[in-house]
Amino acid sequence: MPADTRPSSHPDPYRDIDAQPDTDQFIASLEARGRTPSQRRLRQRFLRFIPIRSGQHVLEVGCGTGVVLRDIAALVGSRGRALGVDQSRSFVAAARRLTSRAAHRGRLAVRWAAGEQLPFRRPQFDVALAVTVILHVQDPLRVVKEMARVTRPGGHVAVQDQDFGTVAVAHPDRTLTDQIMGGVAARMYEEPYSGRRLPGLLRAVGLERVRLLTDVYQDTTLTPYTKTFLERRAERAVTWGIVEAAVAQRWLDGFTALVTAGGFVMTMNYYGAVGQKLPAED
Repeated sequence: MPADTRPSSHPDPYRDIDAQPDTDQFIASLEARGRTPSQRRLRQRFLRFIPIRSGQHVLEVGCGTGVVLRDIAALVGSRGRALGVDQSRSFVAAARRLTSRAAHRGRLAVRWAAGEQLPFRRPQFDVALAVTVILHVQDPLRVVKEMARVTRPGGHVAVQDQDFGTVAVAHPDRTLTDQIMGGVAARMYEEPYSGRRLPGLLRAVGLERVRLLTDVYQDTTLTPYTKTFLERRAERAVTWGIVEAAVAQRWLDGFTALVTAGGFVMTMNYYGAVGQKLPAED
């Protein structure tokens, strides 16, 4: 199905991917992030932390292009099942195309659905998870409540998010860096510090035995994913009048110089929270 090209009114493009003029760039960005070694280690540690085991039926809410879903399929084995849902029809089409070439494609399925209203009448999943999704949704509590509703008693609900209050990036001009990074995050997200609120969300929907895993994305070479991330921050800073175009370009040039000198560093905390849905008698 062709993407909806209506202009999105929200500054966070992930609120309505199908309304963006070029959905392919977001598809490429998710896949590039998925290939980045530090990001691969982050998500694999989180999947072990939940944990996801062989034979389980797992639901991923906001599966995007299926990066995490493909990892899940490898973990659930031949008796398991990995189902991904996303509210973007562009992402669903891309995920179906990409998972059709995956080694474990027989264990995978992708369908269109919004996290706020999951199309399942009864609890049927051993694990329901959402990775870097809660930051982007309008009503996080409602999404987590839906995830808990479709999870079997004894099963787990898991959420992982980055936290833009923990970004550390080396740059010769620290004041300008804070102005751009903090200004864009505050404008784009209703809650830029999303990661640190995840345990509270799980407890708020009645989950028990909540555990937290804190991990760090680290880059010292300016990988393609990090480079694109910083470039988009600069573009939005110009669009929203935070800085002028020449200043934004000077800021980006500062990173290039640091990479040449071997002094580039960027880190950001990721928080993963897991809670258990106990049987009613407990």
